[in-house]
Amino acid sequence: MAPIDPHSFTDSTHPLTTHISLSLYFDFSTSTISSSALLTLCAPHTGDLLLDTRSLTIKSVIDPINNTPLPFCLSSDVDPIKGQPLTVSLNNNSKILITFVTSPSSSALQWLTPPQTFNKKFPFVYTQCQSIHARSIFPCQDTPASRVRYNAKLNIPHQLSAVMSARHVERRAPLAGGDSSFACDESLWCAEGRVVEEFTMEQPIPPYLFAFAVGEIGFREVGPRTKVFAESVPAVLDAAAKEFAGTEDMIRVGEKLFGDYDWERFDLLVLPPSFPYGGMENPRMVFLTPTVIKGDASGAQVVAHELAHSWTGNLITNKTNDHFWLNEGFTTYAERRIVEAVQGEDIAALNIGIGWKGLVDEMERFKDNVEFTKLLTNQEGVDPDDVYSQVPYEKGFQFLWRIERQIGRPAFDEFLKKYIAAFKFQSIDTYMFLDFLKVNVPGIEKEIDLKIWTEGTGIPFDAMEPVSNIYKKIVSLANEFKQGRMPSEEEVANWHGQEWELYLENLPKSVEASQVTALDSRYRLSESKDYEVKVAFLQLAIASRCSEYYNIVEKTLKEVGRMKYLRPLYTALVQGNVKKEEEKIFAQRVFSEARETYHPIAQGVVESIFSKHL
Repeated sequence: MAPIDPHSFTDSTHPLTTHISLSLYFDFSTSTISSSALLTLCAPHTGDLLLDTRSLTIKSVIDPINNTPLPFCLSSDVDPIKGQPLTVSLNNNSKILITFVTSPSSSALQWLTPPQTFNKKFPFVYTQCQSIHARSIFPCQDTPASRVRYNAKLNIPHQLSAVMSARHVERRAPLAGGDSSFACDESLWCAEGRVVEEFTMEQPIPPYLFAFAVGEIGFREVGPRTKVFAESVPAVLDAAAKEFAGTEDMIRVGEKLFGDYDWERFDLLVLPPSFPYGGMENPRMVFLTPTVIKGDASGAQVVAHELAHSWTGNLITNKTNDHFWLNEGFTTYAERRIVEAVQGEDIAALNIGIGWKGLVDEMERFKDNVEFTKLLTNQEGVDPDDVYSQVPYEKGFQFLWRIERQIGRPAFDEFLKKYIAAFKFQSIDTYMFLDFLKVNVPGIEKEIDLKIWTEGTGIPFDAMEPVSNIYKKIVSLANEFKQGRMPSEEEVANWHGQEWELYLENLPKSVEASQVTALDSRYRLSESKDYEVKVAFLQLAIASRCSEYYNIVEKTLKEVGRMKYLRPLYTALVQGNVKKEEEKIFAQRVFSEARETYHPIAQGVVESIFSKHL
């Protein structure tokens, strides 16, 4: 047996799946989905076929050609990272039909009760499959080395609607006579008050890009290729439509830089506050946290990042999570090029500056585990959620920016277009990228140490902070704070969220409590509507033991589930010296009260912080 991915049971000698047909019956009363999956392999196979699962109950495995059962075994051993392998014995089969039920504790799904939604009338459920959570929704070869097309029938209560990372085919009544594909009893499938939403994804995608949401969902049109979806609350929909009004301009800039947009639609779904990421680049239907709606269109930068994934990440995908920088480093570079074209060089420089500080901080975080300061990592036996960081984003960006500086932007732009055209709809690794780079930029390995950049630890000597007057001015003001000087109102008159974020990120880790309260009394940073600013300030307040802000810390930890905010706030509360018993007890109480409002991925991340520091 030769696994092709440290996070998957998929065997390199087995044929890969090319298509999956899903029938999903949603039972909100039990937080489960009764399902069937028809898998089509790239070639007939005789012998064992291994599939990834996590927390699934397998009911049957059938040869769909003659409706006979196929022998199968769900391992009783549960790998804490990979889950349980499902072994199916095949005899010259190229199709298998599996019936199964998800668990209420599925790591990809968050089921929200009506009180957890905006309108408080109907339940809501959504997915987050990256990195290795698709296997908790359906059995599959859950590795980005495998790319599949799929179609799906979602059977849901008629008051609700569904969206997917796929083309919507129709909304219709359930049909008798096989429509359920054995997902559940026909009497359930065709019960009164149920509807079927049908979708198809005609382009091959890695399993982590599988996504759906079901709830009381409305939308606004914001462009010829874009609708903004959200819970059906006019204020939320209107705010989202205003924030993302410039989306079509960004798509056009992306096409100019990277080639045609190959996914037809670029719709956006603003999820409830528990969504654990800023955005998720699901093709055709990007998922977003509501924290990106800031009222000043700056939240569009997260959209720029997810849009950039349409070329780097979705069209060209890292073969395994060891090569995650190929997704995120390229996308961070592409995002900043789009932002520069749409919002100007100064804003792009601020982004680079915030990213640089984030990268420096990650070096400190991983000082005892320097493997994860590399671009090309070894994640054998490691949960990718535990080592998720800014390194693949920011060090990856720095590597590509270094190449751009070496060969010039026009030549690098040509290289990027060539790279995307050569590998579209493929999954690749770092070595394939480096080989392509050396062939298309002859002699580059003599000018840049490619091995140091990809396999070396830390930040290479030829990485670079941004060069920009506004960046230098803000960093200089942050340094002056150490001497007790606050910026004047005149100096910050034109600052928005990013300027404040950069300023706060560059302040000393711990200052006098009186300085923190003075800064806040002048500029009300703890009350900021921009969570990037608020959380950066609250980290400073915790480090300076300003306990008067702990009620705001608690409120923040209970109203959002985005890991970008949970991770630093919980870490600041529990790491460090023994004198922090009060903070540690506070953190544990807040988490115990907020835990059920977080997505399972976020719950796991906070628990791993506690296990390390408590």
